[in-house]
Amino acid sequence: MHILSTIERTLISILISLLLLIGIKKDSRWKEWVYEKVYSEHLPFLEIGKWYQNLFGTTFPFSKYIDTKPVFQETLTYQSKEPYLDGVKLKVEDTYPVPVLETGLVIFVGEKEGYGNVVIVEQLDGLDCWYGNLTQVDVKLYDYIEAGTLLGISKQYLYLVYKEEGEIIPYEKYPF
Repeated sequence: MHILSTIERTLISILISLLLLIGIKKDSRWKEWVYEKVYSEHLPFLEIGKWYQNLFGTTFPFSKYIDTKPVFQETLTYQSKEPYLDGVKLKVEDTYPVPVLETGLVIFVGEKEGYGNVVIVEQLDGLDCWYGNLTQVDVKLYDYIEAGTLLGISKQYLYLVYKEEGEIIPYEKYPF
């Protein structure tokens, strides 16, 4: 397979962006479709990223020059678990630093009824993992985060919910 140069990848990215923007500007149906997909439905950003990477190579041509290592690299520990609403409630220590369970993209940060402050991570495997009852959040919307990195702080309980294409997945299927 032909590897595209940095300039070629950049030009293709610009061309795709311009075509989308022109389409949105010229036809209100495009604008409505994009708005619906991005803001109302679930747009699979990671799948789009994987498609782009398979077709054109990495989106960040200078990533091979950046050497980053996570400072916080932990696994999830808890004292007990019990079913809670659509997922599971884990008893954790007071002011517990919550690690990300799987690598993914932050697609939501905010309040959800019954779960308090929530971060939703679209994992590389396509599942959405909700982390609820966070008193402090250390990530932002659309951050790409790796497994084991610090997501935020939870107090006494951490709520987890797994969803795939909007459907709830029983938490027992996924070890944590």
